[in-house]
Amino acid sequence: MCAGCALAAMAGASGARSWLQAHHATWLTPRRMRAATVTIFVVAMLVSTVALKGSLAPPSPSSQAVPSAQTHAAPAPTRDIDP
Repeated sequence: MCAGCALAAMAGASGARSWLQAHHATWLTPRRMRAATVTIFVVAMLVSTVALKGSLAPPSPSSQAVPSAQTHAAPAPTRDIDP
């Protein structure tokens, strides 16, 4: 987990919670708001730590091998221009 991913997830969760609270939905009682807050932050933390991978595995040694000459294209033939 990278700190940037966690920070972005928590900022997004905080924004989602604020949006819910600002809309004054009649069904959103204080108890439901508390449950929504916990759910939003838990999902954000799980996504940032489990689903997003902040760094990649180092490349394998075989991927750093020099490509063979057969994989390169032949040079384009040159044309002689008569003046």
